[in-house]
Amino acid sequence: MIKRKKKNKQHNPFYDPTLKSRHTSAKRFKRFTLTSLIFSITFLAFFLFDMIVKGLPAFNVAYIKVDVTFNEKSLDDTRFAVPKEYRDIVSRAWLRDINKLVEKNPSYMNTTQNMWVLADDQVDQYLKGHNYKLKENEQVFVDELNSNGLIEKKFNTVFFTNGDSKIPEYAGIFSSVIGSILTLIITMAVAFPIGVMTAIYLEEFAGDNKFTRFIEININNLAAIPSILFGLLGLAIFINLFGMPRSSPLVGGLTLALMTLPIIIVSSRAALRAVPDNIRQAGYGLGLNKIQVTRDHVLPLAFPGILTGSIIGLAQAMGETAPLIIIGMIAFIPDAPTMVTGAATVMPAQLFTWAGMPEGMYIEKTAAGILVLLTILISLNAIAIYLRKKLEVKW
Repeated sequence: MIKRKKKNKQHNPFYDPTLKSRHTSAKRFKRFTLTSLIFSITFLAFFLFDMIVKGLPAFNVAYIKVDVTFNEKSLDDTRFAVPKEYRDIVSRAWLRDINKLVEKNPSYMNTTQNMWVLADDQVDQYLKGHNYKLKENEQVFVDELNSNGLIEKKFNTVFFTNGDSKIPEYAGIFSSVIGSILTLIITMAVAFPIGVMTAIYLEEFAGDNKFTRFIEININNLAAIPSILFGLLGLAIFINLFGMPRSSPLVGGLTLALMTLPIIIVSSRAALRAVPDNIRQAGYGLGLNKIQVTRDHVLPLAFPGILTGSIIGLAQAMGETAPLIIIGMIAFIPDAPTMVTGAATVMPAQLFTWAGMPEGMYIEKTAAGILVLLTILISLNAIAIYLRKKLEVKW
């Protein structure tokens, strides 16, 4: 019986002897891809969990209720603004700003105010159970204040309203956020019109010749170049050749524009190519020339795809660090820039700087900054997906 089955298989013209091994290979490949997917999701979940665990404590910071004295002596030497036993557990940076507090509230002069004062970073880390360097007598004093309700953890507004600082508890992301906004404005103001016009020319007007093929090959190659090389290009051209101010949003934006251009060109060409030729032929049939057809019909229909591709390019540019480090946008910038030619830093560079700081409080601030940056990037990608679904036209 078995021999008859084997004989039938051998004489069956539809029998494929490699079918069993092919099915086995397909199952093996399916298990491999599923394992890779599970591994990627697990790694992402672990990364997000680690960032959340480390970053959430940074959104709360310790404050101590202290009698603050405002007079000529304390304004001249801010250490005398608080009693002696508090001087090592309150923030030195907060005390340095009491002159600004008096300017905003002149009635404080020659008075003593019972106020919530930002605590030193070591006190904050001690209360959170992290690594700290408080002396034993300071720990006892902090525990006593905490038991009496004179220490509270409040929302860390300093993190969102201050710029960078060498004092951990006073460091914030405000200046880097403003620097990122100015840099991205320059990036999109340069990359978007040039990229879209280049895509329109290559897709709608350029002929199929050696010159256009050479341009297309180079555009595709530019999309694969490491980002740090764009930083070297920006340093050589914008700073060394044209003498533009180093570490400025202007140079940073132009550098990121060079890096974003290939992405916008490729996505814009794909969006233009997706418009059916029937639209173009109908325009020509009505007597319109090529410019009118492209401007009034093809471009409006392709614009949703162009817009979503540009937003994705913007999100990628926002997360770049290497090219901006090369042009000096990693400097210590405590104040937010007011002009595109002023010194500035961006969020990824700011987080890179904090990650190398020895103080423990910078670890949680780095994680919190990563959470803020991830939120912005996810929001930009969500906007791109929404616009694509909302505005796209299905043929």
